[in-house]
Amino acid sequence: MAQKVHPYIPNMVPEVQAEMLKVIGAKSIMELYSCIPEELQLKESLDLPPALTEYELRRHIEGILGKNTSTKEYINFLGAGCWQHFIPAVCDEINQRSEFLTAYAGEPYEDHGRFQALFEYQSLVAELVDMDVVNVPTFDWGQAAATAIRMAARITGRKKVLLARTVAPERSKIIINYGTPQLEFEFVQFDTTSGAMDLRDLQSKLTEDVAAVYFENPSYLGFIEAQGLEISKLLKANESLMVVGVDPISLGVLAPPSHYGADIVCGDLQPLGMHMNYSGGQAGFIATRNEEKFVHEYPSRLFGIVPTVNEGEYGFGDVAYERTSFAQREKGKESVGTQTALWGITAGVYLALLGPDGMQEVGQTIMQNSQYAVQQLNQVEGIKGSRLDSPFFKEFIVDFNQTGCNVEQINQRLIEKKVFGGKDLSQEFPEFGQSALFCVTEVHTKEDIDHLVQSIQEILTK
Repeated sequence: MAQKVHPYIPNMVPEVQAEMLKVIGAKSIMELYSCIPEELQLKESLDLPPALTEYELRRHIEGILGKNTSTKEYINFLGAGCWQHFIPAVCDEINQRSEFLTAYAGEPYEDHGRFQALFEYQSLVAELVDMDVVNVPTFDWGQAAATAIRMAARITGRKKVLLARTVAPERSKIIINYGTPQLEFEFVQFDTTSGAMDLRDLQSKLTEDVAAVYFENPSYLGFIEAQGLEISKLLKANESLMVVGVDPISLGVLAPPSHYGADIVCGDLQPLGMHMNYSGGQAGFIATRNEEKFVHEYPSRLFGIVPTVNEGEYGFGDVAYERTSFAQREKGKESVGTQTALWGITAGVYLALLGPDGMQEVGQTIMQNSQYAVQQLNQVEGIKGSRLDSPFFKEFIVDFNQTGCNVEQINQRLIEKKVFGGKDLSQEFPEFGQSALFCVTEVHTKEDIDHLVQSIQEILTK
């Protein structure tokens, strides 16, 4: 069968392929795949659809995308790891500049502007979490948490990690998958009334081989863990490290984890200027004190500022580059791969734009809106606006157990009213029965919340 030459795929011209094969000493292209067992090789031709022209392909893709319903059309109360926040226009304006528009961190000889931008981002996040050292962003919160935990294990030389049962289930899976088989994981139970960590259970599991305890604050379930100092005391007595995951936009109104004993802080940058994207827009950060034992366990890049030979002039570059997987390759303590530097720059722009007063204002607005939503939901017969009795920030569990309806039915009916309801928790946390995790942020108006409450009222009375 004659081979077709595709204009978009290089080196498909038979004469070019023959010349390349001759240079490397191979008789055919298939010889290059001789290491693949016969039973794994596809023998027949691929049954591919006819090739589309560029115009036809564009129409096809746009037709598929046109079936989506976005948060521009519907009111959105979904959170659970990807949240709707206001994105100032300047964030997109700067992160779309050609010198920034890539996921890579660049090299010192050609990337001075990006190095400075990332240094500024690190400095701003460090101030927000009240730590000294912040890395170039990882892929997402899950990777940041997993890496932070592995750092803790290397620092302590221990192999066991305790995870709060209220950690986001998806994140727990990432952490356990990333740490296995070198690390052993066990969950610490929680109080189903408040959501708080069960300190008796924690203490019973704090053996001498525990490297760290990881919990999130605000938690995946929305509540604020108020026992940080007590947890820290227990861990310090056991010489274990405390790793805390945090939603950074909460830190305009809540104390950072460093203030109640966290040794390593991590989280997701998505609330700081990043749009909600399907399979994108996430970026994780890790922060520690400026101590050698912490700094040398970062597998990812860190950028610093140093004076040059000219007095009053400064340059920006890698700090302790030799410790990274980029330098050590297969001998590295941990492989990082591509880092989402673009989102770090975006978060830096957001934080610089808002400043301390702006972050406080956003946090206060979020808490006022979420409190109002719970108060109004509590007026609906059969509904408990907040299933847990602990304070919360922007997310809270709504209890539908007394309504006679399940969350799936309610959410489906809400879509008919152009509302995206809360995350169904019946599979992840069956102890809460028919409950859903709702998210309210600064983008929600009083009218939005009233529409949600009215819609639920109508659904339950029919």
